[in-house]
Amino acid sequence: MDTKTKTNVDALRIDGERLWASLMELAKIGATPKGGVCRLTLTDLDKQGRDLVTRWAREAGMTVTIDRIGNGFMRRAGRNDSLPPVVTGSHIDTQPTGGKFDGNYGVLAGLEVVRTLNDHGIQTEAPIEVAFWTNEEGSRFVPVMMGSGVFAKAFTLEHAYAATDTEGRTVKGELERIGYIGTEEPGAHPIGCYFETHIEQGPVLEDHDKTIGVVTGVLGIRWYDCVVTGMEAHAGPTPMHLRKDALQVAARLMQEVVACAHRHPPHGRGTVGMVQVHPNSRNVIPGRVKFSIDLRNASDALCDAMDADIRGVAAKLAAETGLAIEITQVSAYPAQPFHADCVDAVARAAAQLGYSNMPAVSGAGHDAVYMARLAPAGMIFIPCKDGISHNEIEDAKPEHITAGANVLLHAMLERAGVAG
Repeated sequence: MDTKTKTNVDALRIDGERLWASLMELAKIGATPKGGVCRLTLTDLDKQGRDLVTRWAREAGMTVTIDRIGNGFMRRAGRNDSLPPVVTGSHIDTQPTGGKFDGNYGVLAGLEVVRTLNDHGIQTEAPIEVAFWTNEEGSRFVPVMMGSGVFAKAFTLEHAYAATDTEGRTVKGELERIGYIGTEEPGAHPIGCYFETHIEQGPVLEDHDKTIGVVTGVLGIRWYDCVVTGMEAHAGPTPMHLRKDALQVAARLMQEVVACAHRHPPHGRGTVGMVQVHPNSRNVIPGRVKFSIDLRNASDALCDAMDADIRGVAAKLAAETGLAIEITQVSAYPAQPFHADCVDAVARAAAQLGYSNMPAVSGAGHDAVYMARLAPAGMIFIPCKDGISHNEIEDAKPEHITAGANVLLHAMLERAGVAG
């Protein structure tokens, strides 16, 4: 690359107004009265969204490949088209009361990168692709992150095909119905590296007044069911010192879940989100309480430490009170660090562009988690208003939308190379 070309590339910026207009146009498909989007995976509305995005891709000169789980790969050829592509993407399905940006931003930011390269006649050495993954949200079919999970062989295509919604419709049947069951075998598509641009879905960037989050990885997750067993008894005749109140013991352990997260900073997370009290009667001392425990941290070792911590507290509490406490792990997702080369490319792009930035971790799952098992991967976060997502009021500033896409552009160019 000569000096003039490098200067021209350094000066490249995406068209923020065009990207914003595309986001707003896509948001009309499944628009809700409160300003959000309801575009559940593999519905007629999802088909309309897919049709629009793939039409935009073809208008930008891209070729489109769909695999057997409905993942889409929109390709802009490189000078050396035999090289594995530099891929970016996310998803365009939404929650039932979702917003305009979750997932959609990552796909359309990638499309805007291609449009910008087209505008300036920039040819990359490696091809560039924009992917959209099927059923990331998991709100209609489980498992979540289905398309990328099948692609990464985390579970089988047959398992995904057999998943049903509340009305008994299958993933395979719905893919066929909307015309998005392709012929390519999931996972057969080469990926050189992968970037995903996303709203943070949390309040950290906004709290620190930073524009770009340089995502170093995704938190590991441990889910548990906890059961505390005491004895039901009448609330009136039973003296306080003779009670075996399961709820009072459970409440102490619930507080310890939060305390456990504080004992494992800075990325420890501890949440109790579901509680079932038996018999749940106003004048009966609770005899059994079942509640959920959600523990998260930045490494598997830290997740292990939190597991040992909360189990130790529970054993001590059981010995102290005489009530049985049973903790059963029901699900686990390993922590996923991102590749240093991709993390560094994001950091360099943010610095080069003059955007305030900070290291960040993702507390939520993304398709990038599965891609990181297959190829070097990284993520770019931008702030969202009040950290709110999976909500119709989800919002992001146009200038942040533009900034994240500019970082994506330059990180991808660093990895793909510019043909001299």
